[in-house]
Amino acid sequence: MIHHTGFQSLFSSLTRRQALQIGLGTGLSFLLPTLEARATEKRGKERPKSIIVLWMGGGPSQLESWDPHPESSVGETVSKISTTIPGLEIGDTLPQMAEQIHHLSVIRSMVSKEGDHERGTYYAQTGYRPDPSVIHPSITAVISKQLKRDDIEIPQHISLASGDGFVVPRGGFLGADYDAFRIFDPGRNIRNMRPGVDEARQQRRLEGLDVVSNSFASLRQKPVAKTNHQSVIEKALTMMSSSQLEALTLEGEAQSTIDRYGDNRFGRGCLVARRLVEQGVRAIQVVLSGFDTHVNNLDGQRNQFAILDPAFATLIADLKERDLLDSTIVLCLGEFGRTPKINPLEGRDHWPIGFSCVLGGGGLAAGRVIGETDPNAARSNEEQLTKTTPPKSPVSIPDLYATILTTMGLDPYEEIQSPIGRPFMMSEGMAVNDLLPERLR
Repeated sequence: MIHHTGFQSLFSSLTRRQALQIGLGTGLSFLLPTLEARATEKRGKERPKSIIVLWMGGGPSQLESWDPHPESSVGETVSKISTTIPGLEIGDTLPQMAEQIHHLSVIRSMVSKEGDHERGTYYAQTGYRPDPSVIHPSITAVISKQLKRDDIEIPQHISLASGDGFVVPRGGFLGADYDAFRIFDPGRNIRNMRPGVDEARQQRRLEGLDVVSNSFASLRQKPVAKTNHQSVIEKALTMMSSSQLEALTLEGEAQSTIDRYGDNRFGRGCLVARRLVEQGVRAIQVVLSGFDTHVNNLDGQRNQFAILDPAFATLIADLKERDLLDSTIVLCLGEFGRTPKINPLEGRDHWPIGFSCVLGGGGLAAGRVIGETDPNAARSNEEQLTKTTPPKSPVSIPDLYATILTTMGLDPYEEIQSPIGRPFMMSEGMAVNDLLPERLR
């Protein structure tokens, strides 16, 4: 969310009506810092870094995407195609990404400790296993807090195209201020973020809200002081009057551009994510669910990768063309992969060891292929394989996040404290040296 120390200090000395009169009359522009605004115009490595996480909900199959094994009896569902990284072949489900993959790297040896959707999602989004004594913040919440910008008037942690039942990245013990701001249908549904009435009526409504709030608070000063009620209202009013809100729309985008990404929730989400990066938002998630294919795996995976492929490839091409890729890390990840074995219903089940992710940009090394999986894994007992035979060069979720944090200029071992003073490192993993920028190896 938005934090303006000077702005809040000014508003604290005024009534909300006075503040709103000032704000609505001026667009608030003179109240806001101006120097940092120029940061949005920077390009290349000098620009402040952001991260876009393409979240593949349900567990995408590595065998039908980044790590195909058509030579094995259970991997012949897709064919391999060549890519722009010499020697790297991926599934034929991702032809457009095959042309953009040289900007990124592939990890084929991700390992998780959780094989259940809810627990796996928690672990993959926070780097910590679920613990009943604490709610950990997601890595994107940590980044939005550690790298927050006071000149951004819209939320700095946003989840796009998320749906019912999905675990939205949370602020955890950092507080609700760092929960992801959730938008169901990107580019289309910001109507509630604009006043639905004219300025005079909006002001009368806020004056009425003042009366109700003050009356309620008059006899409950201490309980009200413990809430974020006033702060949330002020942030909402700031966002509603901000020109930065345009980043959440598709205003000015040609239909041909929207079509390149895919005119669906995920495709529009990736396009809005690019616009938010241009605006300076730090952490963005775009969700594509539907990968939980216990039945009819091949059709289900092909359908979802057909949505991912144009959106992901166009996003990378656009970021590169606009000189934004050097300052924007893009990570494509799900909570786990899918089993090498195909079950009796022609599906694949959960597989938390030896799955794939793709990442790059922001200074990360490009063109690398990390790890290797056994094409004959299905011949082994799955439980024994999980416990004793990890893939070659395994990379844990904490390792992945230590790599990203380091590249973004953060110390993964820096401690942040919960409200009761319990210290946690931002990540307990070790950065993958081969993926770090050369100056950090």
